[in-house]
Amino acid sequence: MSTGQDPQKFRGRGVGMSDSVTVNPVFARPGEATELPANRMPQEESLPETAYQIVHDEAMLDGNARLNLATFVGTWMDDQANRLYAEAADKNMIDKDEYPQTAAIETRCWTMLADLWNAPDPENAIGTSTIGSSEACMLGGLALKRRWQLARRAAGKPTDKPNLVMSSAVQVVWEKFCNYWEVEARYVPITEEHQQLDGHDLEKYVDENTIGVVAIMGVTYTGTYEPVADVAKKLDQIQADTGLDIPIHVDGASGAMIAPFCQPDLEWDFRLERVASINTSGHKYGLVYPGLGWVVWRHKELLPQELIFSVSYLGGNMPTFALNFSRPGAQVLLQYYMFLRLGFEGYQRVQQNSLDVAQFLAKEIAALGPFELWNDGSDIPVFAWRLKKGHTTNWSLYDLSDRLRARGWLVPAYPMPDDLTDVVVQRIVVRNGLSHDLAVALLKDLRTAVEFLDSLDGPLPHATQAHVQFHH
Repeated sequence: MSTGQDPQKFRGRGVGMSDSVTVNPVFARPGEATELPANRMPQEESLPETAYQIVHDEAMLDGNARLNLATFVGTWMDDQANRLYAEAADKNMIDKDEYPQTAAIETRCWTMLADLWNAPDPENAIGTSTIGSSEACMLGGLALKRRWQLARRAAGKPTDKPNLVMSSAVQVVWEKFCNYWEVEARYVPITEEHQQLDGHDLEKYVDENTIGVVAIMGVTYTGTYEPVADVAKKLDQIQADTGLDIPIHVDGASGAMIAPFCQPDLEWDFRLERVASINTSGHKYGLVYPGLGWVVWRHKELLPQELIFSVSYLGGNMPTFALNFSRPGAQVLLQYYMFLRLGFEGYQRVQQNSLDVAQFLAKEIAALGPFELWNDGSDIPVFAWRLKKGHTTNWSLYDLSDRLRARGWLVPAYPMPDDLTDVVVQRIVVRNGLSHDLAVALLKDLRTAVEFLDSLDGPLPHATQAHVQFHH
């Protein structure tokens, strides 16, 4: 059996890329091709066992997900969840006529979240699942923009210059939202004195064209909470002074699944009347595999009806509000499984354990000597540090990141956002699955790396600066 294609046709394609995939003779069956083109569809079939082995071996080159301390995304679920995932892999979330029970479970989940986030009347709230927090943020932003447009038109005012106010440390999805939907992004720069959006000087950024303010529960750069109550208080003052009634959308991609369990007295959610909508990631501290997000509005009137479409699809009519159409339904079932499996107390234990590990690591890393903590993992189980001024000119956090990567650990280093770009930090995200024992192993490798770097007689070459383009 041959591929039916001349292997020479694939020579020279791309720089540093293989032109073909070679099959180990142990896995190839008699008569099968032992070399397949890498960038074009093969002409003939392979046995499923052979195709599986090729893909399996390629995927081994990826990093170990459990040692990836850069990602917020969940990397572990139990055996029952894995079984449920396999059983539900064929469910299409959009096909609510064919899978009505999955649709009902989706409603149960966001209603549970509305209750968890202290909506005044969870049954009168409205929400939806999404592919992830990015889509959820887009939907929250769209609702803000449309409500602003409707109010402006009703008042006979122009709608051509909307703006959205947020910290310069927002996740890139908000930059995308403003770009895609033609909204001016107004960034309040973070500084050493104001390390989060805290309401300081907010009156200089908002005006009659402001569709809303984004507050972050768990800044991706560092893991800290922005004080939503302080932002709301400042907007209350601005309304009293100017009449401007500006809503808040809380980007709770991570913190919205930490704070209710571990910081229950912190007011950041629908207890604050100015909070109109909240999003979170089911696939982060919701403890589900990617990709799943949620967005919930305080009450139904905050989601303009004109954004909700009634679609005739596969035998039924259904309302839909989403950027995606067909998408997996399995993750929604996994979220419901986790809510049932853990309950409030179970989530509380899991999240608190992650916080305990994060704070243990932060304390031990601070004690090493060369580092100064930016935060200590007291908000979400995420913390960052920087090199102390004057400690060394021979190495940087980029070099330390490379040394740890050689041991399998992915611990990114990157510059802070605008107005603090001269500050380079390193960050660890603690998720369910990073046990205390693994944390101890990480500390051992970290100490070894620091000892090696501190022993250098001169500076290392800095080709590693390429890692500066890390995207949270």
